[in-house]
Amino acid sequence: MRSGANPAFEERGRAHELEDAAARMNEKWLTGDSLSRSGGRLAIFAPSMAQGGAERGALKLAEGLTQRGFDVDLVLAAAEGPRLPEVSRDVRIVDLRARRVLTSLPRLIAYLRREQPLALISYLDHANVVALTACRLVRYRGRVVVVEQNTLSEAAKHGKSRRDRLMPRIIRVVYPRADYVVGVSSGVVDDLARFTSLPAEKLKVVFNPIVTPDLKERAKEPVEHPWFADGSKVFVAVGRLRPQKDFRTLLQAFSRVRAARPARLIVLGEGPERAELEELALELGIADDVSLPGSVENPYAYLSRAVAFVLSSRWEGLPTVLIEALACGLPVIATDCPSGPREILAGGRYGKLVGVNAVEDLAAAMNEALDGRLARPPDESWQPYELDAVVDEFLRLMFDGRPNGDPALAR
Repeated sequence: MRSGANPAFEERGRAHELEDAAARMNEKWLTGDSLSRSGGRLAIFAPSMAQGGAERGALKLAEGLTQRGFDVDLVLAAAEGPRLPEVSRDVRIVDLRARRVLTSLPRLIAYLRREQPLALISYLDHANVVALTACRLVRYRGRVVVVEQNTLSEAAKHGKSRRDRLMPRIIRVVYPRADYVVGVSSGVVDDLARFTSLPAEKLKVVFNPIVTPDLKERAKEPVEHPWFADGSKVFVAVGRLRPQKDFRTLLQAFSRVRAARPARLIVLGEGPERAELEELALELGIADDVSLPGSVENPYAYLSRAVAFVLSSRWEGLPTVLIEALACGLPVIATDCPSGPREILAGGRYGKLVGVNAVEDLAAAMNEALDGRLARPPDESWQPYELDAVVDEFLRLMFDGRPNGDPALAR
């Protein structure tokens, strides 16, 4: 295939097959009063409610829009994942019941035909491709905004799957169909501008809605982990256990710290590198001082009690957990990776920046935290990421600059 894209997106015949399938399943799936027939809703599309920053951004944006008086559908390729209980009761969940994001296309088409939402916001590149394809097939007339979370060039360079490597080529073809392409940091938008032919007026920087009133309250809740009860000085890291997060470097840096003084490290998250990281901790002689409890319901309670938060990533887009750590009020250490940490930490004013894969520099920064030489961040560090400010930005994109919204969208 010359373009390298998936046949479902490039071959006209296959697209018509998917459209016909959507029509056939319409009566079986969208039946009765399960969904409104009146329209006038806003829709947010995402693959699932997995434990990620994009998923949290989607569910919080949905919540914020309902607080402004809108009816909002959170349309999920599969209504599953640990963040599903976090979805506001005021948000209607639409489960497309697909095994893969790609196979959600027929039911997304059916949803758009049936509901005709005023606007559609989509999160994550592969879901964005599906959303824009569906909109084209149904000749959708509402406003379409797609949100890019990661630095595209880095994700493609380090991607292990064929889809990851081909995504920049697919995006060049598909993203021009969006009304706006949102990057969650200036670095993400700059990267998109380099790899696409999108005009500058279509590219917008809008942060993820990260800091919400419930975050502060949840940070005060108790933690059952025994290390917070015995006076230990505990570092906390959060993220999926995969190469992007580079927890190998973190463990190596922590082993240097631990060789000279007492300390402990908790890494919250799950992923394919668990066995490898556990084995490395044993090899380094730090297994008794490293805890990998997996994903937890309330990471904020851990963060608020830590001596410092550590982000060791090789690349990011806008690392949600770094901003959450700032809002929890603890000192932060982050790699100066592309992109996000330098922007979030204002070049090092709000936290310590170290080089990517720089074991010795990371260990030195962790020692500074143990010595009490890293300052706690001021409120100004996290205020731009508050929910209300982000909702305003999305409403401006959907409603032609009117942040309070309007019953109809100009096209």
